[in-house]
Amino acid sequence: MRLLRHLLSVLLLPFVMVAIVPRWLAAAWAPWDTRWQSGDALAWLGRGAGAASFVAGFALFAWCVTLFARVGEGTLAPWDPTRRLVAVGPYRYVRNPMIAGVAAMLAGEALLLGSRVLAAWCVAFVAFNHAYFVLSEEPGLERRFGESYRRYRAAVPRWLPRRTPWDGA
Repeated sequence: MRLLRHLLSVLLLPFVMVAIVPRWLAAAWAPWDTRWQSGDALAWLGRGAGAASFVAGFALFAWCVTLFARVGEGTLAPWDPTRRLVAVGPYRYVRNPMIAGVAAMLAGEALLLGSRVLAAWCVAFVAFNHAYFVLSEEPGLERRFGESYRRYRAAVPRWLPRRTPWDGA
């Protein structure tokens, strides 16, 4: 049952954002979108950077999902949140590494295809999530976790990682 909860949250949230929406946008905007020229050296560089960004983003995302399950005893879904504050692993450097991982996958897709439409989708995704975190997620975390979250929030940046890991003190 626990595995099903995690699969459902991943399929309904990040999978839709990284797979379904980009495919729909790429198809819907194809006549106006850009693509790499096949033999161009810049295209190969862009595709390589895109593949690396996608793989790194996926690895970060998967690590965060694992931490939510093991440490937080919950999922990434707002309807089944963590029961404990997750402030280990990449969360010691930045408060939202899971969203950063998804954004890296979206940027990777845009680079892989040379798509301005997918790059715009990546920017919109980050902007929407920033607003969601500021207006809803962070106040909810403060209500759920109180002083421990306030200390964490004061020490660990929202989007740009710290140089050194937060030690929880």
